[in-house]
Amino acid sequence: MTTTDPALRAMAHPVRLRMLSLMWAAPLSAAELSRELGISHALASQHLRRLDAAGLAELAEVRSHRGGRERRYRTVRGTPLSDRQDGTPLLAEALAHNLRDRAARRAPGQEGVTSDAELWVAPEAWDVFRTRMTELLVDLHEAARAPHAPGSVLLGATVMAFLVQAETDAGHAGDEGAEGPEAPTTP
Repeated sequence: MTTTDPALRAMAHPVRLRMLSLMWAAPLSAAELSRELGISHALASQHLRRLDAAGLAELAEVRSHRGGRERRYRTVRGTPLSDRQDGTPLLAEALAHNLRDRAARRAPGQEGVTSDAELWVAPEAWDVFRTRMTELLVDLHEAARAPHAPGSVLLGATVMAFLVQAETDAGHAGDEGAEGPEAPTTP
């Protein structure tokens, strides 16, 4: 049995991924996270401890609140998801869960961008795309504000782009026969 990296296991849960997103722009406490995510304070605390233990969240401040001490955490800066190959299936499942949840809450009548692609491109085109996408996502994260900040809107963005191993012609799913699909003809 192999052991999975603790950071990967911590990230591979949809609630913890959402917590990391929420704590990116501003530190939040377990109580604030529980309200934002609609989960119990105890569950938010448990998830927050897991993120802290994995080095993905860090204590940002301790402040007095209602006669007690409130510990607020923030996401550790970096892009821990960007090059994770060892846990692609775990991360994909957590991302898919969050995508389904966000898609169900999509604001009616508002513009968005949707795409799905499995394309053959030159390696240089892939390098340019990956670099541009990384820069766009960094810009988006840097523009993030605290939840419900005046003048802000809530958006969902889920991106997972990577090179795919080509299937052999004989093992290609969906082939129309032993010979494969007919080649398109040109006029």
